[in-house]
Amino acid sequence: MTRHDLPTGPEARTRLAAYADRLLEGARPYASPSGSLITLPGRPGGYGTAVDGLEGFARTFLLAGFRLAGEDGADPTGLAERYAAGLAAGTDSTHPERWTRPEEHAQAKVEAASLALILDMTRPWIWDRLSPDVQERTVEYLGSVVGDPGYPDNNWVWFRIVVETFLRSVGGPFSADDVARDLAAHDRFRRPDGWFADGPERSFDHYTGWALHLYPALWPHMSGAAEAAAAAGDDLSLRSAADREHLARYLDDALALVGADGAPLVQGRSLTYRFAAAAPFWAGAYAGVGRPGQLREAATRIVRHFADHGVPGPDGLLTLGWHHPWRPIAQRYSGTGSPYWASKGLLGLALPASHEVWTAAPEPLPVDVGDVLAIAKAPGWAISATHDDGVVRVINHGTDHAVPGADGGDSPLYARFGYSTATSPLLDAEAWSSPLDQSVVLLDAAGRATHRTGFELSHASLVEPVEPVENETSATGAPTAAVLASTADAHWIEVDPTAPDHGSGRPGTSTPAGRITTVSLVRGAWEVRLVRVSAQPEIPEPAEATALRIGGWAAGPGLVSTVVPLLGDVAPVRGETTLDDATPLAGPTTTPWSRYAPVPDGWVAVGIYLARTPALGQPRLELTAGQAAVTWPDGKQTTANLP
Repeated sequence: MTRHDLPTGPEARTRLAAYADRLLEGARPYASPSGSLITLPGRPGGYGTAVDGLEGFARTFLLAGFRLAGEDGADPTGLAERYAAGLAAGTDSTHPERWTRPEEHAQAKVEAASLALILDMTRPWIWDRLSPDVQERTVEYLGSVVGDPGYPDNNWVWFRIVVETFLRSVGGPFSADDVARDLAAHDRFRRPDGWFADGPERSFDHYTGWALHLYPALWPHMSGAAEAAAAAGDDLSLRSAADREHLARYLDDALALVGADGAPLVQGRSLTYRFAAAAPFWAGAYAGVGRPGQLREAATRIVRHFADHGVPGPDGLLTLGWHHPWRPIAQRYSGTGSPYWASKGLLGLALPASHEVWTAAPEPLPVDVGDVLAIAKAPGWAISATHDDGVVRVINHGTDHAVPGADGGDSPLYARFGYSTATSPLLDAEAWSSPLDQSVVLLDAAGRATHRTGFELSHASLVEPVEPVENETSATGAPTAAVLASTADAHWIEVDPTAPDHGSGRPGTSTPAGRITTVSLVRGAWEVRLVRVSAQPEIPEPAEATALRIGGWAAGPGLVSTVVPLLGDVAPVRGETTLDDATPLAGPTTTPWSRYAPVPDGWVAVGIYLARTPALGQPRLELTAGQAAVTWPDGKQTTANLP
């Protein structure tokens, strides 16, 4: 399918519904006899088979619930009956196929939220038809979360809000203190320009959209939400208005982050949830913000991207992977049922065919209209999309899933200098201990690479032309580049191999190496990266670094990735590293790099390029009086002050 062939109205919805039904039918043969556990094939996840089976039920229940709600209860395949039977067995503590309980394993708290959300959304067709004893057991099962102090300070706070809102609506246990505390945590996660951090760290990823924006958009539609908020001392109407405004601003950035082919940004943990990346656009439709035709285009294009790449496979199953099964994409918490959180990307099916998100005329995405250049302040990203090839890139000086001053290891999912919709960071075992792609590292005599986690963002802005240029862009005063800068106290780290993998960098014992200041000037497919190494004044004798290495994009087939030296007294050694099966994308990846030995005094600079076609020329760079002056291949010029 081409990217604009999905029609509007009922036909578009019918096609997406058929896709959803295929997913539900693919999982059905793996249900236990009672239907309470859906244990998909494959090696068990890090939390064991019992949790895998619960996830398989709860996450497909999300999708089944969306189908029922959007069809006003019409149920030709018997979804309500099947899932009600599973609910009855799963909540029965004496049943051999009972569910793992929230007090037995924390992951059950996540799945409890999906159960509660859909029981509320499908209330007339499932909850109201359950026998009183099953209702009582369900309340008792979900009620174990009330007053539980073990909820992490991140997106999990919404799982308890959703569960307790449902419980209160059916006369179950409820804690106003819990909800007040969780809403306060949500407010602490709020960041500028529509963003949320997934907790107190600089954790910016897809959870901003598929959790921290999604649940606030759905919560006001739950029965008794206003009363639950009031009991917690909150005004739901005022909160919802603020959340809608925050979501509307976030969607500006989120829309700019979707590639022309529908590919979402390959960055952050839980990537195996795939088209859950479409969830914030459906959230916009629920909340009544954004342009419906554009929201639908973004969401359906993301789903179609994966469908076009063979997802699900011939057996109709979602696997741990991206375009194809790829087990290393999993975190410790990922099991065989985990990928079905992708159901969130089909949330639009819960809206009827008459809803404006289905009837509005389609509208293009930002990358369809022209090149995009923007600053996302909260994550410290420059967003640069090129219309010609449809690739979206971010240059990252603000996100590392840590806090300033931390000295842990870099997570390839967060701490690299660049991410895109066409590439993946290297995710093989070596990538966690020795950064290569999109990195600036010091090397010791053994070739060990430093890490930058805990760095300080010092600048992020758009820059206008330094002099008039005869073209439409400069005539309007539009920016020619984005400029970002950060400083890292680089450190080698002996990684603790026993630490669980939750997507963030590995902890361990660190050794100081030196201070690295990095400045990026970004425009189109190019980044001009300037680097300076200095001593850390508070560390008089750091371990000796023998070389500086700057790595470019890890590019697969059909992409051009280059690193070209632009500045430096000594010419670097240039090379490429090709790896097989080091990312969840098909084919080998090749990462270009430049290595300077010994470590240079003063600034060095390279041009870093990623596109689907070779570059026509390269940037030129001049340093004058603490300024970098870049002349781009098309003749436009940008200057930036250097720290």
